[in-house]
Amino acid sequence: MMRQVAVLSDIHGVLPALRAVLAEPEVAAADRIVLTGDIAAGPQPAEVLDLLTALGEQVVWVAGNADRELVEHRRGLRTEIPDPIGPWAADALREDQVELLAGLPPTARLAVEGLGEVLFCHATPRDDEEVVLVDSRPERWTEVFDGLDEAVGTVVCGHTHMPYTRLANGRLVVNPGSIGMPYGRGGAHWALLGPGVQLRRTVFDVPAAVAELVRDCGWEQIGPWADHYLNARSTDTDALRVFGPRDGR
Repeated sequence: MMRQVAVLSDIHGVLPALRAVLAEPEVAAADRIVLTGDIAAGPQPAEVLDLLTALGEQVVWVAGNADRELVEHRRGLRTEIPDPIGPWAADALREDQVELLAGLPPTARLAVEGLGEVLFCHATPRDDEEVVLVDSRPERWTEVFDGLDEAVGTVVCGHTHMPYTRLANGRLVVNPGSIGMPYGRGGAHWALLGPGVQLRRTVFDVPAAVAELVRDCGWEQIGPWADHYLNARSTDTDALRVFGPRDGR
């Protein structure tokens, strides 16, 4: 039984945001740090993976759709990635890092004090690209949780980059938000589990982080990309409008 677990989702290769969260005392002291996918697809992919692998067994890894896309691109299984920075990020990885991402599991499961059995996934337990939102219909949750072990009382998912907690058909659902590409408000968003759920936000020096990305990333469009995502210029309303049709509405 884990006393406390920190959940970091959708880092998207943004090293300064990750560094800021890992410096939080509760994250450093957590029994486990669970990564719920989309870890490296961004401006500093190799550096982010090196920092996380150095933490050893404290880290529990879960794959996201963007991680899968990087692997598929490197292995010649796809020529395009929805996020324009994706092909550059895929090419920036070492081969051992491609192998790491290729071997990540789609879900992880831990027993957490106060929450019981917790399932961690990227989008939904059954799919790494499905969309569920804070206001998804009860029927939608029934659909995406079909076949899930009844012992699982809490599901933690990422993918939509917006933090929330809600009950869905008797299960607690937690989305920690995004470390590197937040929608709605700036900062690096994460969650602390045990014995309850805390949605947390780490504020860091965004102008300095943008400058670091522009200096260190060789992708030609890094300036506009960093300005847009680190300053959270996509609002939660914008994101909900885009994601709504993918929620089956």
